[in-house]
Amino acid sequence: MPHTTLVSTAELAAHLADPAWLVFDCRHDLAKPESGAQEYASAHIPGARFMHLDHDLSAPATGNNGRHPLPDPQAFVRTLAGAGVDASKQVVAYDAQTGVYAARLWWMLRWLGHENVAVLDGGYAKWTKEARPVSTAVPPPAAAQFVGQPRAVPIDAADLLKSLGRPGRVLIDARSPDRFRGENETLDPIGGRIPGSVNRFFRENLDAAGCFRPAAELHQAFSALLGKLPPQAVVHSCGSGVSACHNLLAMEIAGLPGSQLYPGSWSEWCSDPARPIAKG
Repeated sequence: MPHTTLVSTAELAAHLADPAWLVFDCRHDLAKPESGAQEYASAHIPGARFMHLDHDLSAPATGNNGRHPLPDPQAFVRTLAGAGVDASKQVVAYDAQTGVYAARLWWMLRWLGHENVAVLDGGYAKWTKEARPVSTAVPPPAAAQFVGQPRAVPIDAADLLKSLGRPGRVLIDARSPDRFRGENETLDPIGGRIPGSVNRFFRENLDAAGCFRPAAELHQAFSALLGKLPPQAVVHSCGSGVSACHNLLAMEIAGLPGSQLYPGSWSEWCSDPARPIAKG
């Protein structure tokens, strides 16, 4: 049975030697961008390959396209194929604990039409806490044939601007409450939020152990934000299109599929002074 949202540490451990499974380490620190690669070199789940948020999961930032713009789809297809991804693979992504960076890879694979991708629930922290095996060995190259096409063009700033103030769309911001209010902004030059957005801090999707909350709890929380609107009415944003994927994953776990991502998020939105902002 394919895994399309989450996979447990026990399930992954049982498939470490399974050639049909492919694991990616997505550990990252926004304040120390090379720390993930360093941690990977020190130890990682056996067989895992490293994906860098800035170099593999993003295109170069220009100053007006957000801090982590999506890469060219076909360039990313080549990256995945070079790492051994093909249509038959069960992909598992993990990061240090929360799943926020792993969720970015999860969303990007689904964006290209690959459904069999899941995030390791509890991440590397849970894996090591359970004393499961780790390795320093880097898997050899395993090029594959991967044919991926974007399912749809993600929401962009122009589309979002046209819909501001109109009924029928819910914009959910995954940032911390203080950054949502425009306070303590350290990553972007301007604090604030897109007008009309509501806050759902991505960490609220997790329990005290760093695993995702039960589907029923997530369903109740997101349904309260949706009201009578369908899940397809939701657009997710955050600072740069990363933690927003965590909320999108949480909605899928909750049985509320079909929400959308605004990849540019606040870092792109605030780069144009003509776009309105809200604070407080």
